[in-house]
Amino acid sequence: MTDTTHMTDTSGADGSRISETRARGVAKMNEVYGWELPADVPGDFFAVTADHLFADIWTRPGLSVRDRRLLLIGAITAQGQSDVAKIQINAALHNEELTEQQFEEAAIFLCHYVGWPLATGLNNALIAVKADRRKAARAKEKAAADSAKTDTD
Repeated sequence: MTDTTHMTDTSGADGSRISETRARGVAKMNEVYGWELPADVPGDFFAVTADHLFADIWTRPGLSVRDRRLLLIGAITAQGQSDVAKIQINAALHNEELTEQQFEEAAIFLCHYVGWPLATGLNNALIAVKADRRKAARAKEKAAADSAKTDTD
């Protein structure tokens, strides 16, 4: 399933060469999610995701990543996919595409179009992501304080 027609000198973790399409797709995935994915994940599912969805669809002109993210948030909210919403919310906050307040507004707006139960799932996903991010920030601050204290001892 992997596009091997345009091989580049880009190398996977094992030193194997990957296609230009794969490199472009993985680069866009890393941008969209703020992750550092390896380019050589085995399997057709990853190949289709990286080589088509991210290399071809997410890179099309006309919409920004933020625009695509908002469309995706609406679609997954309408489907009740609150676990996927958590991933999208966290990535959008990490990339500073949307604020917590904008997500709250999105949930209120979507209540009127997809229904309260489904939009409540988005709001609950936002609440969970906010709590996780605050907990991680506190842990990071504590670690920094502990490190500073150790350095002065």
